[in-house]
Amino acid sequence: MDDLPPIGREEKGHRGAFYLDRDGVRLASLTFSKGPDGKIVMLDHTEIFDGALKGKGVARKLVEASVAWARETNVKLVAVCPFAKAVFDRVPALRDVLA
Repeated sequence: MDDLPPIGREEKGHRGAFYLDRDGVRLASLTFSKGPDGKIVMLDHTEIFDGALKGKGVARKLVEASVAWARETNVKLVAVCPFAKAVFDRVPALRDVLA
């Protein structure tokens, strides 16, 4: 897992994603939607597209990247995605960014 590409972030309008791509192929993503004022962001769905990465902590790294971004940009997160919600439930240190 040490050879993973860096996590990226993309936004188009009020939708976006944290993702891992390699050679133009999407390996994993955590999609999000921004509220009207842009200060509340819903984490919608986490998906690992590369089966070799399942169970390797990649999805959690995507959630952690969303937390780091929320802290940097002063937005609050709502975990709609069941996986993201489970991460927040298990890791109290990440909850400061929850709405």
